[in-house]
Amino acid sequence: MTTSESGEAGVDAPEDAERTYAVVLDSLPHGRPEDDRPQYKKSPLAYALGESAFRLLELTLGDDADVSIGDRVVVDPAGERDGVERYREVEYDDLSNAATSELEYVVEEIVDREERRFVDFYNEAQPITLRLHQLNLLPGIGKKLRNDVLDERKRDPFERFADLEERIAGLHDPKGVLVDRIIEELRDDDLKYQTFVGDDT
Repeated sequence: MTTSESGEAGVDAPEDAERTYAVVLDSLPHGRPEDDRPQYKKSPLAYALGESAFRLLELTLGDDADVSIGDRVVVDPAGERDGVERYREVEYDDLSNAATSELEYVVEEIVDREERRFVDFYNEAQPITLRLHQLNLLPGIGKKLRNDVLDERKRDPFERFADLEERIAGLHDPKGVLVDRIIEELRDDDLKYQTFVGDDT
C-alpha cells in the first residue's frame, strides 16, 4: 500500500512530494442514498480516484466542503486537505452510477496530464515470465507489436504518445490502450497481473 492510500504522510520527502491527489468522480452532499439514517447523522461524501496508484476512494467531507465532479483534491497529508476529513479505499462495485460513468474520463485526464510517466511505461516495461511481457497485458498488443516496441526503444526512447504512433506501425492509440488496461484493472481486482492499479512506484 502506498503512502498516499494508507492515510499516513511521509516524513522525509520534500513538502510538494508528500502531497497526494485524487480526482473527484461523484459528489454526494447528502451521503449515500441507501443510508437510512436521519440526514443529520449522514456526512457528505465523494468518490474519487487517486492519481498515483489509481486507488478508488470514498472521501468523507466536511459539511461546508465545496467539492464537485472533476475537482482535484489533496488526500495526503491530512494537514493539507481542504474539506476532506478522511478517506477509505473502496471497490469498483461500491461506486455510484455517476462515479462509474466518470471513471474513464478521469483516467484519460490523468494519463494526459502525466504523459511522460505513461510513455515511460512503453520505454521501461519488462518481461513478467519467459512467455509473457508487461507490454502484452495491454489490449491489442501481441507478439509482433511488442517486439516492434522493444526494437524501437533500443534505438531511441519514446518521448510522447505521438512518437509511439509514428514509429510503431499498427499501434494507433498508445494512450487509449493504457486507459483501457487501467479501467480493466479497476473493474477486476482479481486479475492475475496488476500493472497500474496499486502500483507503488
